[in-house]
Amino acid sequence: MLYKLNLEHILFLDIETIPQHPNFTDLEETAQLLWEQKTQYQRKDEYTPGEFYERAGIWAEFGKIVCISVGYFVHKGEQRNFRVTSFHGEEIEILKQFKQLLQDHFSQTKHLLCAHNGKEFDFPYIARRMVINGINLPYKLDLFGKKPWEVPHLDTMELWKFGDYKHYTSLKLLAYVLGIPSPKEDMDGSMVKDVFYKEKDIDRIINYCELDVVTTAQVFLRLQNEELLHDDEIKKV
Repeated sequence: MLYKLNLEHILFLDIETIPQHPNFTDLEETAQLLWEQKTQYQRKDEYTPGEFYERAGIWAEFGKIVCISVGYFVHKGEQRNFRVTSFHGEEIEILKQFKQLLQDHFSQTKHLLCAHNGKEFDFPYIARRMVINGINLPYKLDLFGKKPWEVPHLDTMELWKFGDYKHYTSLKLLAYVLGIPSPKEDMDGSMVKDVFYKEKDIDRIINYCELDVVTTAQVFLRLQNEELLHDDEIKKV
């Protein structure tokens, strides 16, 4: 079935997230206590709640989205393009713009969303932040009442598992083993918080996020046994 999927029906995406505040001490007292309780199992005795706050961006209850990058294929005759764009700014506006994109261009039954580890991270994170920000969920993220085969989500990490549910493979490792050229990234996910709060360099974050979208699309092409994208086929819009 994977080979039969039409690439033009898939929206590839990636998100970048950070803690809601620069420092743990910026949290209200109640939020500090809830953070301490939420992370107790992961921290054990190795980190204080304040030290562990560096990782708060991975929890939708304590983090926020600073960038959503998306990519989609466009075929015109024999010509193939992969168009990439990003939403950034205030989180509520990012979410509203992303929702509008889904409603305008990717709302039909045939349309699918695809991200690496998207089912465990990107899709639920976006949905939770929409609820927190008072935004009604778009159909593609509202999973209530849907049967597993009705969920319009693809996950390149899940596809690579081939049923081995305890197997985790990073996007970088998967790209390497599949022979996908490594993009020239000047940062990794652990650096996003400081790049945002200290360097205030959103363009650097956007570039990093867009590179991951392209890599996810490249992985999907390899899973379909299709030819990889060339640089001149990738267009930023």
